[in-house]
Amino acid sequence: MLFTDRVDAGQRLAGALGHLREADPVVLGLPRGGVPVAYQVARALGAPLDVIVVRKLGVPYHRELGFGAIGEGGVRVISDDIVRRGHVSEKDVASVERAEAAELTRQAERFRADRPRIGIRGRTVIVVDDGIATGATAAAACEVVRAQGAARVVLAAPVAPPDAVSWLRTEADEVVCLSTPRAFTAVGEWYQDFSQTPDEEVVALLAQSAAEPPETAKSEGVEVEAGRVRLAGELTLPDGAAAVVMFAHGSGSSRHSPRNRAVATALNAAGLGTLLFDLLTEPEAADRRNVFDIEVLADRLSGATRWLRTRTPVPIGYFGASTGAAAALWAASSAGPEVGAVVSRGGRPDLAGSRLPGVRAPTLLIVGGRDTTVLDLNRQAEAALRCECRLAVVPGATHLFEEPGALDEVSDLARDWFTLHLTPQEP
Repeated sequence: MLFTDRVDAGQRLAGALGHLREADPVVLGLPRGGVPVAYQVARALGAPLDVIVVRKLGVPYHRELGFGAIGEGGVRVISDDIVRRGHVSEKDVASVERAEAAELTRQAERFRADRPRIGIRGRTVIVVDDGIATGATAAAACEVVRAQGAARVVLAAPVAPPDAVSWLRTEADEVVCLSTPRAFTAVGEWYQDFSQTPDEEVVALLAQSAAEPPETAKSEGVEVEAGRVRLAGELTLPDGAAAVVMFAHGSGSSRHSPRNRAVATALNAAGLGTLLFDLLTEPEAADRRNVFDIEVLADRLSGATRWLRTRTPVPIGYFGASTGAAAALWAASSAGPEVGAVVSRGGRPDLAGSRLPGVRAPTLLIVGGRDTTVLDLNRQAEAALRCECRLAVVPGATHLFEEPGALDEVSDLARDWFTLHLTPQEP
């Protein structure tokens, strides 16, 4: 069984967990990749979502061999047998535990921010990961959850090797796994898109789940009609969405872009709808010349805008990344009031060339402070634009905003810009 991405895997896994809806479960995702999968499960089951932060305690001279695990709330699970056979001294135990406890606290604070941990005592708990290789981390998570007072522990994953599943059935009350291929070498081989999940996406998904009941964010796979082509997309409309933001991805990317998805999740949490879609078909994307054909990309975005207008009457904004930002500005230059705001992330607005003076939508250009070449190009574009425009520089950030907190700042800037220009403002 091959999964498109973690969203697809989560939706399929949710279908296999439907029998647990009446158990009023809590869903816990293992960071980082397990959280996007867990989010889909929690939304389908109408369950609260949290992160399960577990740190394995490794034997000092053989880190892969775990002698225990720790979790939040002071939970400590130690295998006295491995400690004894591994000749691990009390001093070594204390040293390893101290170091891992510090990292556990840092991760928990980073992912959960100021929200309290969801209580699981006496509850059915579904522990979710994006896949299982050896099963060591999943087993540790099950032990920690049980020690935290869970009444029933269910382990769920899209894919795992058969021997790991057999072992994990002794660690959890129930194991739900969609695929157990015998020819298993790595989790990523069973995904078309297994790109890394950034911390910011984990934070945004947890925040969105906490901000609104999961079932109120109506997300659906769609076929976007853009002229003569149909493009794969995902439309998310929170209840009462005041506006919808369309994402134009950059060269070499797609609707699966983890950075765009992290921003989209933050916008959803603020009550804004989002449309993530591919600007090119798969055969077209294989030809690198097409990903730099800004006129074609802009035409696709304009066609998709007309299609979206048939689905919802609310105001529309564009969020463009890299070359997608040029396509967004090109399309906005001919859209008139149809497009109410544009945000560019690490964009190449210079590629919109002579179209820039025709843009009327308020435009925010976000650039990393260390992305010097692109920063200069954005300064030139700012001078060419005749609309309301702002250049926001994220200090210390590079082109992909991979630095801690950088993508969070992008999300906050985009959310505030779209909220200001697309939604009704109180006097």
